[in-house]
Amino acid sequence: MLKDAPVLTTEELLAKAKKPSADAMRLHPFYRGKVETTLRCRVRDFDDFAIWYTPGVAAPCKAIAADPELVYEHTHKWNTVAVVSDGTRVLGLGDIGPKAGLPVMEGKALLYKYLGGVDAWPIMLDTKDPDKIIDTVLTIQPGFGGVNLEDLSQPKCFRILDTLRQKAEIPVWHDDQQGTAMVTLAGLINALKIVDKNISKVRIAFVGSGASNVACSRLIFALGANPELCMMVDSKGILNKQRADIEKRKAEFVDKWKLCQITNAEQRAGGIPDALKGADVVVALSTPGPDVLRKEWIEAMAKEAIVFACANPIPEIWPWEAKAAGAAVVATGRSDFPNQVNNSLGFPGLFRGTLDVRAKTITDEMCIAAAHALADMAVEHGLTPDYILPTMDEWEVFPREAAAVAAKAVEQGIARLHSTYDEEYERASFIIKRARNITQTMMEEGYIEETEE
Repeated sequence: MLKDAPVLTTEELLAKAKKPSADAMRLHPFYRGKVETTLRCRVRDFDDFAIWYTPGVAAPCKAIAADPELVYEHTHKWNTVAVVSDGTRVLGLGDIGPKAGLPVMEGKALLYKYLGGVDAWPIMLDTKDPDKIIDTVLTIQPGFGGVNLEDLSQPKCFRILDTLRQKAEIPVWHDDQQGTAMVTLAGLINALKIVDKNISKVRIAFVGSGASNVACSRLIFALGANPELCMMVDSKGILNKQRADIEKRKAEFVDKWKLCQITNAEQRAGGIPDALKGADVVVALSTPGPDVLRKEWIEAMAKEAIVFACANPIPEIWPWEAKAAGAAVVATGRSDFPNQVNNSLGFPGLFRGTLDVRAKTITDEMCIAAAHALADMAVEHGLTPDYILPTMDEWEVFPREAAAVAAKAVEQGIARLHSTYDEEYERASFIIKRARNITQTMMEEGYIEETEE
């Protein structure tokens, strides 16, 4: 469990926030990449090449040609994910292009391997055309077991995901949407337990209406929140039925226009402060702060308010300011504050379970199952206002997520392989431990070099 974080000055926080960037500029050129391919099979001598390549390899090729499902048994497809991006919405950097986005996707692949035991590889696309992105993913899918869409600008990201989920034969996931929503939902489940409020009765203000918050609202509504009591705010104000600017582009902003119809029953207008008045919860996934959310706006929320200020590198409001304004629970996207809402708590375990039962897709129900696994582990360790989610150090959360996701896929009839919760938990634990141990061994043996600090 996290201890109370010391209160630092703004200058100290900014200096701390800048250190990872300085370290990254030093270490990225030193290692020249964060992931590489290594062998899974034995090579006792050169005679083994006749098994792994010609002529022996012809035998599994023929077997797969006769039964395509055998590709999962004879190749790495069972454990391989493509991290696909065009670099149009990278972190807080925006449209920086596929080459500049590559370090981020490499980092994603690193997290997949170390936290989930999943072999992931970045695929950077030199196109912004959604149809070309869709076609490319469908074209490369024979060589992968799943696809992680990453850092795609909206609104095209919605159409790309929806289309690929319909057409692809392997699971396709957009972490900016589904991953953020899953972890946010887990945090909200436990935050509501802290303040003893019922999800069906709370008023929620979603600040920011990009891919992340649209997906957050969908999962939160699916779990029982009442859309009529909730409000969504974009750069032009609160969403409502009178938003002609969205209606004119409703064919493009399908999800956003739908939210105009189902949320904000009282048809409140205005901006962020108007949306926060009387709200029990604010889920902010907007622009880096501070002062995007102001102290006086938090004071106008309901008693024992919950504040998720998840912009990076600086949250929309400093946690201590939100607490001083009366917030009972505060979460951010940063690791140096309590209650970090971090996608890395979600996608490695979720994809582990998805791949292990060869699920055909990743449903909202699977995401909700993973969210409950996350939330339950924190409950077992003892909830406090500063501990509503496990941390990445508590690695056991990943096989628990995998087992919950696999069991839900089997229950929904979308798993190609049957597995019980206990079977998947044991399998996932072994695979994840193996990935972590391999990394540790390579460091100890000097195959991953140490650098001077």
